[in-house]
Amino acid sequence: MNISIGSDHAGFAYKEAIKLHLEKAGHQVTDCGTFTEASCDYPDYAHAVAASVEKGETEKGVLICGSANGVCITANKHAGIRAALCWEKEIASLARAHNDANVVCLPARFISLESANEITDIFMSTPFEGGRHANRVNKI
Repeated sequence: MNISIGSDHAGFAYKEAIKLHLEKAGHQVTDCGTFTEASCDYPDYAHAVAASVEKGETEKGVLICGSANGVCITANKHAGIRAALCWEKEIASLARAHNDANVVCLPARFISLESANEITDIFMSTPFEGGRHANRVNKI
């Protein structure tokens, strides 16, 4: 799968580790930044990831910041983006299965890196169930 990834300074270390994790699993990863731990503005990177998914350049996106709220709010401003803030594996599974979410947002200050990788894996591998959920998603 072709995946875009981005973070602010608070999520930089997780972004780097998740990117490697995804690449080792065989995914192609487009890094939209940030590229250092220097303080930066999360919308710059959230917009880049969301635009990549919105335009069909990548199939799904991963965004990481301290709480994941900022990147999630920003990504959801884009047409066709359904960004989900996920801090547990079951939430990631439901975000995909029931909401057809296409961007996972991870709170680096509140979950372990191990959990972040597991959540990302589940998000990338869970299919959308469609059916009754498709009607709901179409109303968004």
